[in-house]
Amino acid sequence: MSQRRAPRPDAAAGDGALRRIAPPARRFLARRKAVLARLAVWSLAEAAQAFVVGYGVARAVDEGFLAGDTRGGLLWLGLAAVGVLLGAPVARGVFAGLAGLTEPLRDGLVRRAVDRSLARALTGPGGTDRAAVSRLTNQVEIARDSFAGLVLTLRSFVFTAAGALLGLLSLHPALLVVVLPPLVAGLALFLATLRPMAAAQRRALAADEALGDHAARTRAALRDLTACGTGPRAAREGGERVAVAAATARALARWTAVRTTALGVSGQLPVLVLLLCVPWLRARGVTTGALLGAFTYLAQSLLPALHTLMTALGTAGARLLVVLDRIAAEPPEEATAAAPVTPVPRRARPVGSAAVELRGVTFAYGARAEPVLDALDLSVEPGERLAVVGPSGIGKSTLTRLVAGTLAPSAGEVRVAGRPVAGLSGAERAGARVLVPQEAYVFTGTVRENLTYLRPDAPPPAVAAAVHALGLEPLVERLGGLDATVRPDGLSPGERQLVALARAYLSPAPLLLLDEATCHLDPATEARAEAALARRPGTLLLVAHRLSTAARADRVLVLDGVRADCGPHHELLTRSPLYRDLTGHWNEGTAAGR
Repeated sequence: MSQRRAPRPDAAAGDGALRRIAPPARRFLARRKAVLARLAVWSLAEAAQAFVVGYGVARAVDEGFLAGDTRGGLLWLGLAAVGVLLGAPVARGVFAGLAGLTEPLRDGLVRRAVDRSLARALTGPGGTDRAAVSRLTNQVEIARDSFAGLVLTLRSFVFTAAGALLGLLSLHPALLVVVLPPLVAGLALFLATLRPMAAAQRRALAADEALGDHAARTRAALRDLTACGTGPRAAREGGERVAVAAATARALARWTAVRTTALGVSGQLPVLVLLLCVPWLRARGVTTGALLGAFTYLAQSLLPALHTLMTALGTAGARLLVVLDRIAAEPPEEATAAAPVTPVPRRARPVGSAAVELRGVTFAYGARAEPVLDALDLSVEPGERLAVVGPSGIGKSTLTRLVAGTLAPSAGEVRVAGRPVAGLSGAERAGARVLVPQEAYVFTGTVRENLTYLRPDAPPPAVAAAVHALGLEPLVERLGGLDATVRPDGLSPGERQLVALARAYLSPAPLLLLDEATCHLDPATEARAEAALARRPGTLLLVAHRLSTAARADRVLVLDGVRADCGPHHELLTRSPLYRDLTGHWNEGTAAGR
């Protein structure tokens, strides 16, 4: 049994993606030196074009119109116009050479996606790769288009900037002193925002996906949420996801503001600084034509190229990195598949007799989210008591909902009493299991109606036995008897849990799922309730709130996000560091509460 993938921080994820992509990217480019050489030739022509435009304007003013030579000025302007018109054949040559890079990239990504899909279908859990269609269509085209855009903009910026800066230097070196600092400052500020902006985008996307997925699941499970009493918990979870989405959106907005500032510094400040420095430049011999040429270089070449570069790096670059990492680089789950995992000890049993069985179950809240459970195998015997432990948010509640059938696995299969949960009708699921969540469901009605909600035909002796087994006599007496009306807001959280546990005790379902269903009870009441449920015929799977619960179970399942371990309490104390840590934490909490 394993959960093979641990969550990664955003920055580390970006660095890891870049490291994985860099070697195949270098090999891809090394095999296409002729194509790169042709692109370089056309790019040199583009640099010459940028140089000629500004230089022609400067000479037209200084050596033509201001010198009284109108014909000469027009000839220089004609040369600048020729430079502008040469942009069409240059662009045509660039696009022709670009196809020699983008189409082989697309073909290679398609082959890679098909190979991975076939390999996963043959060897992976769940049999099929449901993301294959997305990789073969949408993601491959995103990579192709983003790669083409990056090559065009990076190449254009480098060679256009080289031609324009060479032109400024040829007009007068002082122009570089004025223009370069704001350009470099804006570009440096923009580059500094790339990693945090990408991390903010990644977090915002994940938060948005989690919120949308939670809303869709909640809408589809409204009846189950009401029946199981998990409405308040679902509302809290939704509120938390809204808060996270709002926080990530604000963080993204802050970095967007910084990026806008960088665009302003590099795109507008050079022109303003050049205007302010005109007297200083004139005092150092810069001519009127050179100033107009400098403005031409800024307006026609440098600033448009810089703006296009920043836009492309900020959008296409991030998309290309993510998509290439998902298609071309070795996926984390494949890279770590050989990590040793601890097998789940299983008792010898006839095939198909398991009360609960998970086969390669993977579940994630969203298509691109990290799995909460990853390739989990588990078998629970009829009549067994299994406790589930692990850090908060590791997937314990998700596991109970997968077994209950209120969540569907992303991959793999969940079986209850030998039958796939996905194939059971609502009535069949209700008869096969009872899920008792942390927030117990009690409705306005009589005490008897609440207790017999899952077994309306329960005879009075069975109801009385449930009340006695769970120790509800004082509560029933305080409320006025079994036929007295009870209001949910008139009960404490612990009392509501006792009512829900007695209802589960009365239920005919052979499988009870307790998701921290005793967390509001004191230790003595909790022990009595668990003992009563253990004596009840059937199987018990419970998320443990205290060490005593795990110690009383037949076996304990430890989830830690990377792997899962299962065994008796005393064995896990010797072989599971996480279980020892949790045991120490529980013991410290018990000692502090005394």
